[in-house]
Amino acid sequence: MNTLTTLDSAALLDEISTLLVQLFDLAPEQVTPEARLYEDLELDSIDAVDMVVHLQKKTGRRVSPEVFKSVRTVQDVVQVVQTLLQENPAAETA
Repeated sequence: MNTLTTLDSAALLDEISTLLVQLFDLAPEQVTPEARLYEDLELDSIDAVDMVVHLQKKTGRRVSPEVFKSVRTVQDVVQVVQTLLQENPAAETA
C-alpha cells in the first residue's frame, strides 16, 4: 500500500484529494483546499470516520478523534496529516 510520508503540503493535498475523489465518488474539481467537507462535499459523520480510517492506513499513525473534530475543510485535513507526520516521522508500518 502506498503510504503518506511526505511533509510537503502540495503533495499531501494531491494525495488527500485523490483519496476523497475515490472514496466518495466526488468530481476532482470539487475537492479544493477551501472546500468544506460537510457543506460543500456533502460528507456526513460516517464518511468522516471512513476518511479517518483510510488516513490511518495511509500514514500508519492513529488520528485522534479529538483532533479531527476541528477539521472542517480539505486544507484542515492536510494540516492534520502534516502534523501527524511531523510528530513521529520515523514511525514505520508493517
